[in-house]
Amino acid sequence: MDLSTVPAGTYHVDASHSEVGFAVRHLGLSKVRGRFEKFEGTVTVAEDRLASSVAATVEMTSINTNDAQRDGHLRSNDFFAIDEFPQMAFASTGLTSSGGDFELAGDLTIRGVTKQVVFELEFGGIDTDPWGNTRLGFSAETEINRKDFGMEWNTVLESGGLLVGEKVKIHLEIEAVKA
Repeated sequence: MDLSTVPAGTYHVDASHSEVGFAVRHLGLSKVRGRFEKFEGTVTVAEDRLASSVAATVEMTSINTNDAQRDGHLRSNDFFAIDEFPQMAFASTGLTSSGGDFELAGDLTIRGVTKQVVFELEFGGIDTDPWGNTRLGFSAETEINRKDFGMEWNTVLESGGLLVGEKVKIHLEIEAVKA
């Protein structure tokens, strides 16, 4: 889809129609998926579409992997250390286009550590909802190494493998409403 059809302006993420999720390998066998239930963000669409920006925060207490014990462990100092670092944040630093594909670069901060990441971005389109609000949608995905953000905890298995994978895929399904 073409970004030129998107009116310039500020769009607020509609959390009830969006998702911030992740997947990580468990025992090297399968992927455990989870999501964060509380987050907010702003998409600023500039006249020059490639000068557009995104800023978002995620409440780390809102993690949900459908296992209360695992969620508690993820909130602990072994992983997110939410008492000291209650939020994860993202601030874009650039948007590039190659044909119909987009890459959104930015600074991701987890546990007080900031690293540059690049999201592969798919623009879903724009439309007007039944109440007259302009909405846009996009999907995005990136992969990080959790150890880069100070999440070192792990257990070595009898086979020599790791209990928890180091690579974490972050995926976003975002719908935003024009202010």
